[in-house]
Amino acid sequence: MSARDPVSAALLRAGVVWRRAESGPEGGVEVVLVHRPRYDDWSLPKGKLAAGEPEVEGAVREVLEETDYHVRVGRPLGETRYDKLIGGVTRPKVVRWWAMEATSGAFTPTSEVDDMRWSPLAEAERLLTRDADRELLRRFAACLGSAEPGAALEG
Repeated sequence: MSARDPVSAALLRAGVVWRRAESGPEGGVEVVLVHRPRYDDWSLPKGKLAAGEPEVEGAVREVLEETDYHVRVGRPLGETRYDKLIGGVTRPKVVRWWAMEATSGAFTPTSEVDDMRWSPLAEAERLLTRDADRELLRRFAACLGSAEPGAALEG
């Protein structure tokens, strides 16, 4: 198989996990970033759907697996697309996103995600490795506007 062979897109589901910050800029909102040692990158929590799994349930499961946080699902944020070179083959990835308010949890490192941090939006945009994640974070920030975060992001 060459890098030009067609392959079907991997479907991922994800969340921009947020909370109200106790202090700070940007309307007092922080978002979760996860560090994946396998790629040495900072990203937003996401992962593949299990066979037959509903999209929103898959997104919530992936967020819980990567962050140990329970969430309240809010507004859909659309999708992002990118290509990833795996074994000499370019594989398209399609990620569908939701705003998710953290309701409870405490991070525990794993081999898949070894670090997690809460970051204000501007800091998160600087730390994110992938352009598609930065684009999505800007979309999330636009939803906030001048409204109260909970009202602006409810589904």
